[in-house]
Amino acid sequence: MANVPETRDRDARGSLLLRGNPMNVSGNLQSTKRIPRRERLIVALDVPRADEARALVTQLGEAAAFYKVGLELFIAGGCFEVVEWLVANDKRVFVDLKFFDVPETVRGAMRALRGRGVTATTVHGNQAMMMAAAAEKGEVKLLAVTVLTSLDRGDLDDLGFQCDVERLVLSRARRALEAGCDGVISSGLEAPLLKRELGERILVVTPGIRPVENRPADDQRRTVDVAQAFANGADYVVVGRPIRQAADPRAAAERIQATIASLFSA
Repeated sequence: MANVPETRDRDARGSLLLRGNPMNVSGNLQSTKRIPRRERLIVALDVPRADEARALVTQLGEAAAFYKVGLELFIAGGCFEVVEWLVANDKRVFVDLKFFDVPETVRGAMRALRGRGVTATTVHGNQAMMMAAAAEKGEVKLLAVTVLTSLDRGDLDDLGFQCDVERLVLSRARRALEAGCDGVISSGLEAPLLKRELGERILVVTPGIRPVENRPADDQRRTVDVAQAFANGADYVVVGRPIRQAADPRAAAERIQATIASLFSA
């Protein structure tokens, strides 16, 4: 397949988060986006209090440069104070609230998020919701949720989705791009299909990362380890419990960073 002209979208700090080359013609699925290596790890601040979030960030220090602020911390209060503190400390912020409401409400929420130094956020709705969010995204990268990594085939059957998971993920990813989203949240298991079909024009963020040597029983079902996620085409990985619950969270984060450094030259 012939290459198309590359497009570049720089954020406020000059990092390139999205490329327009539709397919890596070598067949290698590993991301070719110019993302600083240490920013490819997103640490999930899924803690119940703002002071715990700050303590974890302080403990991790230079081992992490990108953080996810999600629903648990948002409900606990002080969420935007944490966001402002992270931005002031030169950290990137992914606000993961999975906007799902009537389109005008989603539009208003997206508008309110702009101008806060946030790098990315999520929408988890139908085409009208995604289009409403995309219309107001401004400088914020908009990521559509495809299928939650906590869901398996039985869960999808219960929800009334009769197609297989890969077909559903690909369909939602295509519709997200059509709606104006920048990328998707996707399990590492479906990332290869997304990269083969949609190439480097889609940003793929993979949550639910688990260590290859120790897979605890929890609510994440469709998981891969760090190296496999990037081999499958992920641009970023989101890691929470394997870092937060480690005996030494900073050492756990640095081990992941070492894996990333072994995979990407810059």
